[in-house]
Amino acid sequence: MKRAILGTVLAAATLVLAGCVEGEGSKPATPAAASGAAAPSELRLDYAYYNPASLVLREQQWLEKELAASGTKVTWVLSAGSNKANESLRANAVDFGSTAGAAALLARANATPIKVVSLYSQPEWAAIVVGKTSQVTSVAQLKGKKVAATKGTDPYFFLLQSLKEVGLTSKDIEVVNLQHADGKAALERGDVDAWAGLDPIMAQTQLDSGSKLIYRNKGFNSYGTLNAREDFLAKYPATAQIVVDAYEKAKAWIAKNPDQAVELLARESKVSTAVARLVLTERTTLDLDPVPGTAQRTVLQTILPVLVADGNIKTAEAGQAALDSLFEPKFAQARAKP
Repeated sequence: MKRAILGTVLAAATLVLAGCVEGEGSKPATPAAASGAAAPSELRLDYAYYNPASLVLREQQWLEKELAASGTKVTWVLSAGSNKANESLRANAVDFGSTAGAAALLARANATPIKVVSLYSQPEWAAIVVGKTSQVTSVAQLKGKKVAATKGTDPYFFLLQSLKEVGLTSKDIEVVNLQHADGKAALERGDVDAWAGLDPIMAQTQLDSGSKLIYRNKGFNSYGTLNAREDFLAKYPATAQIVVDAYEKAKAWIAKNPDQAVELLARESKVSTAVARLVLTERTTLDLDPVPGTAQRTVLQTILPVLVADGNIKTAEAGQAALDSLFEPKFAQARAKP
């Protein structure tokens, strides 16, 4: 009897030690069907032209292949801008949506139950744009003029920050609220004096139509954030991990296949390869730590007072509470290396 008890104790100790050794300095394996974790019947994600990694994921169908064993159907929904991604998240039409960081903050501050789980890019995707023949050369000269912008998106927040820098607010201009593509068209027709632009169509009007970027500031662009509904994260953490891992795989694929990535972006967004190359090689950083943290918080902390002053967020307290609870870094921290 004593030998039996001793054997049981030794066996248990061996298992504990083995578990400790396996866990130290190593990342947990990607939870897949073999883990026995619950899987959703459907996984709904957005894809967007401002998010090249999403285009790669959709085309390569890695998620479809990995989730086939669990019976999960993968559905893709196009987001025309951060505001549309937020609408889909708020309406429970997607489980994962890609936005700018400022748009994610705005959504959470206005009661959309989302968390930032990963970073998909550090872009310079927004700037202030005027037409080819415009005499406007500075943000200060926009006072009293019509400026197209898509409210709820990074270009709009870029516009607000740019105005503040020269002592102006949105009340000093006439904001024409148009979706990005419509804003570009309005600029090219001469219906507005300026446009708060978004790539890749900003690069398109720059190269193809001679439009001019009169003000650029990379620091005013908030990061590209992958956001998930909190209820999905709570119910299907294994699937959430698979999505985050797949995003890292897509970013690595772009780094290894830049020409194919340019062709994909050009084809999907209907721009020339020259435009797509400008966006991917000069204005988009994909080689970044996907874990949301201090750098992104600093950017959003700077933008927060501007959002409150413009009435996008009701109170500074609501905005701060949203920022303090916005990030969920554990999935990016546990990511599988591609």
